[in-house]
Amino acid sequence: MRFGIISTADIGVQSVLPGIAASEHEIAAVASRDGARAEDVAEQFDAPSAYDGYDAMLDDDTLDAVYIPLPNGLHAEWIRRAADAGLHVLCEKPLTGNAAETEAVFDYCEARDVVLMEAFMYRFHPLTERALEIVETELGEVRSVTSTFTFRIPDDAEDIRLDPDLAGGSIMDVGCYAISAARLFLGNPDRVYGETTDRRDCGVDTEMTGVLSYDDGATASVQSGFETPLTQYYRVRTTDGWLRADPTFDIGVENSTSLTYSVDGETTTEQFDPTDHYRLEVEHFADCVERDVTPRVDRTESVEIMRIIDAIKESADLGGPVALE
Repeated sequence: MRFGIISTADIGVQSVLPGIAASEHEIAAVASRDGARAEDVAEQFDAPSAYDGYDAMLDDDTLDAVYIPLPNGLHAEWIRRAADAGLHVLCEKPLTGNAAETEAVFDYCEARDVVLMEAFMYRFHPLTERALEIVETELGEVRSVTSTFTFRIPDDAEDIRLDPDLAGGSIMDVGCYAISAARLFLGNPDRVYGETTDRRDCGVDTEMTGVLSYDDGATASVQSGFETPLTQYYRVRTTDGWLRADPTFDIGVENSTSLTYSVDGETTTEQFDPTDHYRLEVEHFADCVERDVTPRVDRTESVEIMRIIDAIKESADLGGPVALE
């Protein structure tokens, strides 16, 4: 598969483009608002074409798909433009600013017969796959999940994640991971309660805490933030034990990781060698396109995560719980 890259954002250049380069697929073109920057990145990854502007690249009929790491608020527009060009789309999370718009971009892509997948790379790490297997086959009924992803943005930083016009905020940037993990283990909640804080008076949340409540009494606690050092983990509690993984989401491709679980008082730790989960994500996406099958991170998952994000924001505004249909 020949990929065009829309934007030279750090997540792409540092993580996803190396993943594509390590796969059997090809970085065929790089586009940037800065033509010189596009040329530099194209040269770095031996891409044959560089474009000054995104529209120009979409006219390249040698491409099969695009990868989009633009700011959140620009995703929907360029997903649609790529679909209009007949290109399959791998797009960074979150796909859009709300659940209704997420539904709409999936409708748009389906009408044009192109595959759209949200780039939750952690879903393809062997750690995540094994954690799901343990919870489903070796542990009892899940009663609670705690999931957290925080890091600190320097006080003097000019960061797009602090820009409300670009759909910034901690819940959109890293909270979506915590919510994704809670949903993996417990499914969709029946009610949501959320609190958010804008400690920098920037117009977006810089800290978020949410409680997902289920009719059977199970709960999940999710946290995100830009105000405290890097923390990324989840803990699952069941009727007969528990599981904890740390780190879990943004695991460096050269870093090992582990999970520990306990069943009826017997504790086991499993280690995982360094893994390029960006490469695995790209390979899965391309394989789904080739075989015409639904991606692991599918329409339902993307929409439901966004519905929970919407509900947390609504709850924070209202000061009370919000029921999900």
